[in-house]
Amino acid sequence: MNPAIWVERQGLLRPDQPALADGERVHADWATFADRAARAATGLTANMGVLPGERVAIVMNNRPEYLEALYAIWHAGLVAVPVNARLHRDEIGYILDHSGTRVVVTDEAHAADVESLIGTAGRLESVIVTPGQGWDRLTAASQRRVFGCGPEDPAWLFYTSGTTGQPKGATLTHRNLMMMTLSYFADIDQVMPQDSILHAAPLSHGSGMYGLPHVARGAVSVLPASGGVEGEEIAGLLNRWPGMSFFTAPVMVNRLATDPSMAQIDRSHLKTIIYGGAPMYLADLRIALDTFGPRLAQIYGQGESPMTITTLSKADHAARDGSRWLERVQSVGTAFTDVEVQVVDDDDRPLPAEEVGEIVVRGDVVMAGYWNQPDANAETLRNGWLHTGDVGSFDSDGFLTLRDRSKDLIISGGMNIYPREVEETLLRHAAVAAASVVGRPDPEWGEAVVAFVVPMDGSATPPIEELDQLCLDHIARYKRPKEYRFLSSLPTNNYGKVLKRELRAQLHPPAGP
Repeated sequence: MNPAIWVERQGLLRPDQPALADGERVHADWATFADRAARAATGLTANMGVLPGERVAIVMNNRPEYLEALYAIWHAGLVAVPVNARLHRDEIGYILDHSGTRVVVTDEAHAADVESLIGTAGRLESVIVTPGQGWDRLTAASQRRVFGCGPEDPAWLFYTSGTTGQPKGATLTHRNLMMMTLSYFADIDQVMPQDSILHAAPLSHGSGMYGLPHVARGAVSVLPASGGVEGEEIAGLLNRWPGMSFFTAPVMVNRLATDPSMAQIDRSHLKTIIYGGAPMYLADLRIALDTFGPRLAQIYGQGESPMTITTLSKADHAARDGSRWLERVQSVGTAFTDVEVQVVDDDDRPLPAEEVGEIVVRGDVVMAGYWNQPDANAETLRNGWLHTGDVGSFDSDGFLTLRDRSKDLIISGGMNIYPREVEETLLRHAAVAAASVVGRPDPEWGEAVVAFVVPMDGSATPPIEELDQLCLDHIARYKRPKEYRFLSSLPTNNYGKVLKRELRAQLHPPAGP
């Protein structure tokens, strides 16, 4: 089922009710949202010649037009490629090229970078800037009906950070998006038309995913002017919009829980805070529950199984008097209704409770595969299961605990950073012989990037300013190391593999006697 049908349906059911909000102001009611999506769909296809199944990317900060563009893409039977707007121009270019994107919808902040990619990023031929004349022309076209997509047709190419320095596009079908939406209702929350969802996290990732069940039920999508998690702003929006839910990283939950502005909110307007992507430390969780009450839910998922592997429910969080509460809240919960989850050994044999192995998952929510990457599909989708690369164990009651994160992933401020892409950037410097990147705990961002650098023989230590600028020139700013440490060599095992655990140990020296 095409998600654009939900917008069309809500436009008929509640035409005068708010659908999109720009902060406290209504940007569009449901009739207007449905009308713009239908007209922009015609603009993309009849006027611009984009054919069903072709890719249209969105590169912009969170704003109401983002959702208008997203649902217009689906309305026309096209494939959406939401791109993290914080990426470097070259990283954006890779995604546009790899996906074969023909058209990009962007905003003024990113227009120059995206327009400069025409002629270099594969099939890219047109850029539409919103707000602007191009967007106005697109939404002035005549209306068309929603394109009838099949359940296995691609709907969303979800680009994940690549462990080899290049991202992979998880192909999410219309069936995947429908199952993810239904699993939200089954395992996280019901949604009513008078409710709202706050998009304080990027729409290109988890927040956009969790927008789907709210659009399906006619709730208001609220876009904060700051585009982020600002306590005073969110307090005002909570007081304006009832039944509010939002998705964010644990570090942002912590920041809000200790923000003085939260003392002024109408807690009856706060429905659910969904967090995921990194651990929530027990002390921080206690503070958040004291501040917000029993309104927290945790999810463990990946782009390959969008936001849907396990969940620790609001009820699990609220049961603070239970004998096993401390154990439970340090887990990532139990499997969603629509998936099977196992912990397996190196031969993909299921392991009993308490034994540690790789987490695998299968179900109709799991991606169809990586876009144009058959080798990666063969490795990741072995034997009918998605191999997450994460390590964990179940307890006797079916609660899953993560023991290690896959592939040395660093999560800073809720953003995924794979060390390989930072390392390859540092190796561009003529005076760098080797580099290895790890994360260290950071009280503000969750983790911070630390680079261990080995200078070339006979070369002076490369200036930190030059390494910083190199990173800024080639990767997103948030991936830049916060600290550099210079070594004569990197620790390795007998096979020459860098021992990152030894590098992490240098960041946390053992306590003295």
